[in-house]
Amino acid sequence: MTVSRTKAKLVDVARQLFAKMGVENTTMNDIALASKKGRRTLYTYFKSKDEIYLAVVESELDILSDMMKKVSEKDMSPDKKMLEIIYTRLDAIKEVVYRNGTLRANFFRDIWRVEKVRKKFDAKEIQLFKAVLQEGQSKGVFHIDDIDMAAAIIHYCVKGIEVPYIRGQIGADLDDQTRNKYVSNIVFGALHRTEI
Repeated sequence: MTVSRTKAKLVDVARQLFAKMGVENTTMNDIALASKKGRRTLYTYFKSKDEIYLAVVESELDILSDMMKKVSEKDMSPDKKMLEIIYTRLDAIKEVVYRNGTLRANFFRDIWRVEKVRKKFDAKEIQLFKAVLQEGQSKGVFHIDDIDMAAAIIHYCVKGIEVPYIRGQIGADLDDQTRNKYVSNIVFGALHRTEI
């Protein structure tokens, strides 16, 4: 097994154990036994449980980043693409948090610790928003004075509603059509979308 496959397996086993038993209740020994790797192998890749926890979070963010990139590559109008990227992101984060069971409590409690790992994801996301905005600008769908600033603002707005969205405090009582109307008004009002 190659180095990267071994590390990926350790991260996957840790993800499953964290989801089932909780991060606090999972030991490095549990991860080594469940992965059928020795403790020495585990410590070759990760110095601590905290390090492997952050690797699990990073792995989930890489999957999310790939999902968003696929949406950005779809053949659709930039305005529809922007909304789909936003919904893909929010729904995927919500699904990851809920799928991982006991990780949910850690996600909300340790959100600032997770922030260190998110820096790379955040940079990719801003670039993705920027690319869609540039496409929209070049096709005359958006009229934006500063694309870099608009991409950063969209990123921080979406990031800001992440926790309330996951907890069901935003839009939980709205049907999809009403929710889409509100989101469209906010996003497209800021982007000065033209009707096409």
